[in-house]
Amino acid sequence: MWQDADCRVVLAPEEGFPGFCRVIWRRHVKEMSDLSTAERVHYMNVVFAVESALRELLRPEKMNLASLGNVTPHLHWHVIPRFADDSHFPAPIWAFAQREVPPRVLPGDGRAALRGALLARLGASGA
Repeated sequence: MWQDADCRVVLAPEEGFPGFCRVIWRRHVKEMSDLSTAERVHYMNVVFAVESALRELLRPEKMNLASLGNVTPHLHWHVIPRFADDSHFPAPIWAFAQREVPPRVLPGDGRAALRGALLARLGASGA
């Protein structure tokens, strides 16, 4: 969706959770404290830009931000739009489903709209 020399934004293929993005640090590090102060600021600015773009495009009930890394010990943030009628709400998406619902997908050309919103917030991608 977007990238620069330090990180990249990918749309995660999580069925039922449209707009779920991962912001992945390119260089292998395990923890935020492995980054310099300037790198942390840049990285979080990208995470917040993704959150802002998703809020504008999808109007979710809530945004979830998570940096776990227990399974994949490489620095990455999950940016997840949540909806009151999604299968797991209000529980985390990794918990047991609360209800069965039809799969939700990005509306229209959601990928292009998200990419455009990221470009507007972060500038042209490169790497």
